[in-house]
Amino acid sequence: MGTYIMFGSWTDQGISAIAESPRRLDAAKGMLSEMGGKMHGFYMTMGECDMVAIYEAPDDAVSARFSLMLGRMGNVRTRTVKAFPEETTRQIIASLG
Repeated sequence: MGTYIMFGSWTDQGISAIAESPRRLDAAKGMLSEMGGKMHGFYMTMGECDMVAIYEAPDDAVSARFSLMLGRMGNVRTRTVKAFPEETTRQIIASLG
């Protein structure tokens, strides 16, 4: 399983129906779970983005599909980065020789 960090910003549609946001979050968690992933954390944030989610997905294609499905709903725009845990980071750096 890969770890991903998603940065999200509400669209005009999403912010105008902000009261529905908790329900949409629950639906997104369910959708990710159905794809074999798991949400580890969700945070509403202040600043450049409105929310940050940390999740696992079986592979990059599942993570991309999850992001696209969220975007297609029209309530949030996302930017996702793949995160490497400390042990994997150490292995990658050690492999440099």
